[in-house]
Amino acid sequence: MNRPRATDLNYPETGASTSPDRPLPGGYHHLRHRALIGHGRAALEAAGAAVLDWRMHRAAGVRIAAEATRATPGTAVTCAIGLGPVRAAAPCRVIWSADGPDRFGFAYGTRRGHLAVGEETFLVEMGPDKAVWFTVNAFSRPDRWFAHLAGPLLPLGQRLFARRCARALTRIVAVAEQRASAGR
Repeated sequence: MNRPRATDLNYPETGASTSPDRPLPGGYHHLRHRALIGHGRAALEAAGAAVLDWRMHRAAGVRIAAEATRATPGTAVTCAIGLGPVRAAAPCRVIWSADGPDRFGFAYGTRRGHLAVGEETFLVEMGPDKAVWFTVNAFSRPDRWFAHLAGPLLPLGQRLFARRCARALTRIVAVAEQRASAGR
């Protein structure tokens, strides 16, 4: 597990979303979403690669501009979220990553210019029963006056995005399994 040096993040609780056992900080909306996305090593590796190389985000409808092709600590990334041509830039920085053998994922935190303040972890893990789980663990609150006006729509949007990510990973895993079966 890697953590970067001090950065341009706009919140003080860096790393608070990276452990599912640790309580999330107060004063924020909290999100914990967990979904079963497959079984076995092949499912884990396909999903892990998709999380770390931004494919999950892209498959969930997010435009990504990142300094690196892989989510590694210190990488600046800007997500463009919204519908059609109406998109908001969301500058973040990767603050943590896990790269195997049974866990793959990363966390990014918001940077100045983001509509919100907070952090989000995307993690794929395989349990002892070989079940592969996708977890989103996040805390956030609006940072701009117009984001405050959205009220409960921002946490709702974050929950919907977590579900879209889980569905995208499930599809990615299914395609990887189909390709593996066809190659046998």
